[in-house]
Amino acid sequence: MTLWSRQGAVLGACTLAFFATMAGRLVISPVVPSIGDAFAVPNGALGLALTGMWMGYAAAQFPSGLLADRYGERRIILVAVGGTAIASALLAFAPTYPVFLLGTAGLGVVAGLHYSVATSLLTRTTDKIGTAIGIHTSGAPVAGVLVPMAAGAVGAWLGWRWAVALGVVFALPVTVLVFYVVPKQPPVRPHQSVWSRLRVGPLLNLLRRPAIARTVGLSAVGMFVWQATASFLPAFFVAHHGFSAATAGALFSGYFLVQGITQPGLGALSDRIGRDATASLAIGVGIVGYGLLVWGTGLALAVVSVALAGLSMGWGAALMPKFMDHLADHERNSGFGLVRTVYMMLGASGSVVTGIVADLLGWDVAFLGLALLLVGMLAALGHIMWGVEGAQATQPAHVSS
Repeated sequence: MTLWSRQGAVLGACTLAFFATMAGRLVISPVVPSIGDAFAVPNGALGLALTGMWMGYAAAQFPSGLLADRYGERRIILVAVGGTAIASALLAFAPTYPVFLLGTAGLGVVAGLHYSVATSLLTRTTDKIGTAIGIHTSGAPVAGVLVPMAAGAVGAWLGWRWAVALGVVFALPVTVLVFYVVPKQPPVRPHQSVWSRLRVGPLLNLLRRPAIARTVGLSAVGMFVWQATASFLPAFFVAHHGFSAATAGALFSGYFLVQGITQPGLGALSDRIGRDATASLAIGVGIVGYGLLVWGTGLALAVVSVALAGLSMGWGAALMPKFMDHLADHERNSGFGLVRTVYMMLGASGSVVTGIVADLLGWDVAFLGLALLLVGMLAALGHIMWGVEGAQATQPAHVSS
């Protein structure tokens, strides 16, 4: 696969689609205070709306795979990106808080249709699965760098509705690009009803497979840490280190920037040296990074700690291909969507738990807790690699079962 090939064009379109679906969600946070003032609701009500959005995103992962098996990946990706544009427009024109609340949940659901389906499509169109997933996944952190700054500037200049409408600006041209670039692939199960596949037994059997279950557990812990960091890193810098809001925001953008830069490399490395070894490297770097976040002093060490933490939170570029290594071709849409829903739901509590710990015990204890979770991940990965199951688990993708 080269960037200038047909495969590269499909990969680029899917990556931009992931960027657009993430952008539609990220434009809201920078203008939350203005939205609260406009609807005269407290922060808790706005937090409820954002929680509904992220929970809707997680819940959509599994059904997205079932729908793709029935109707084809291209259609579902188009619904995801086009739906993001429509939902963003509805939010921008929301007349009341209840409409806004429903709109955020709807935005999460349609945006959540993309990732699992696009990842499965890429595994069907390229043999460099880790590299492709790493590049595809980088669309989200790149959005994390660019979109909040743009939304904040537009919100200060024109108001919160125009900031939210940026979701439309990002999603519409990408919808057109996907329509013309992503080829029609025959559905895996074109004649099988989606409802007929919603049987608990087979779903539980898939999740009970040892390789799948281990990777779901690791990904749930990683998502917990990612969710907590994405929610509270700026607040941590302000409260724990005394940095200004502008400096904290710049460091936060740097955190996403590092993820965007390093994830393609981590994905490619996992193709070469194995999924578990690459994930262990990322997590080991993260333990150092989160330790420096708490104990380091000064701006220079803050920059270093953000770089290390950002690299470590690219663990998905190694673990997501591992799911695909252990799913048959006909399982990849629905199976990957299922495991995504499970581990994201399990990890979604990262924000609320970390916030409560910070309130009760302080920011240093809260972020040290995240470092300890990474220590647990590294220990589990070490057991997989060097334990009784290690010989098979550490093989690269092209020889994995």
